[in-house]
Amino acid sequence: MTLPSVTRSPFGTLPDGTPVARWTLDSGTGVRAEVLERGGILHRLDVPDPDGKTADVVLGHDTLADYTADTAYLGALIGRYANRIAHGRFHLDGRTHRVPATDRGHALHGGPDGFHRRQWRATARAAPDRAELRLDLHSPDGDMGFPGALHVTARYTLDRHGTLRLDWTARTDRPTPVNLTQHAYFNLAGPGGHGVLGHRLAVDADAYLPVDPAAIPLGDPAPTAGTPFDLRTPAPLGERLADPHPQLRRAGGYDHCFVLTAPPAPGALRRAARLHDPAGGRRMEVWTTEPGLQVYTGNGLAGNPHPRHGGLCLETQHFPDSPNRPDYPDTVLRPGATRRSTTEYRFPHLEPR
Repeated sequence: MTLPSVTRSPFGTLPDGTPVARWTLDSGTGVRAEVLERGGILHRLDVPDPDGKTADVVLGHDTLADYTADTAYLGALIGRYANRIAHGRFHLDGRTHRVPATDRGHALHGGPDGFHRRQWRATARAAPDRAELRLDLHSPDGDMGFPGALHVTARYTLDRHGTLRLDWTARTDRPTPVNLTQHAYFNLAGPGGHGVLGHRLAVDADAYLPVDPAAIPLGDPAPTAGTPFDLRTPAPLGERLADPHPQLRRAGGYDHCFVLTAPPAPGALRRAARLHDPAGGRRMEVWTTEPGLQVYTGNGLAGNPHPRHGGLCLETQHFPDSPNRPDYPDTVLRPGATRRSTTEYRFPHLEPR
């Protein structure tokens, strides 16, 4: 029996001379994940199909230089604030704070020097039932315009069942909005195959957030029923993206936050999404403690080197622009409290038949 393991190898060197390591988590049962210290990037995720043929199911780059130049956040950890903050500003406890506005006049994914461009401090260990990589990051007061010093830990765990789990914790010394996510682009067909338009997607949500032309929520959640956003039953992505619904036409596909069904208890995991590649047979389920799921169909990918709709992001998170929306779930973290979040990527086709 092969036990889970963690190994370290060099991946490259940043322009300032900082070496970047690649950490390989091996389940011992066929699933293997590679994570970079730079950006906490999920560089590879090798998953067998039902016949045992293994392929990498996340989009990535070959070199560190390619990741440094990347603008699509391939595989990265995102913070301090995933998704968008309208006009790059928010009010908190009587003060106005500004974050660089880089996306159509709005702040996106924590600003241009967000957590996706940081060097995380890595420690690893292996146990008989799992391999684990802990990544730590200190974000100082005023970082990208956010108040307060923030310490974040992201813990990747790969168990013998092939489940990849990401646990977040965050603490601050001043009130600050926090919204953290993982930005992997999944393609269960693996590299060199077709894009995701042939995949079937299901999302456990009966509401979503319509957006304006700059992808800022218009207001209250809208029912998915009777729209192409009703994914409670699995549907082919290509078929749905061909729908003339104005929200899909505006974004060039899905780039929307779905309001997930409530968990059975506060902080409990519940299923958020299911993804299936009928051609190859791989299946994935996303389980999370978060209230929202941003579904992004890679509309902006344009051969970098991955084609448009070459991958699908399933970003578990709080809602976009929550710091300016008191009616949305609160994203403000205050001193003395700990923000916790968990997401699991499960592969049910690997379960014993």
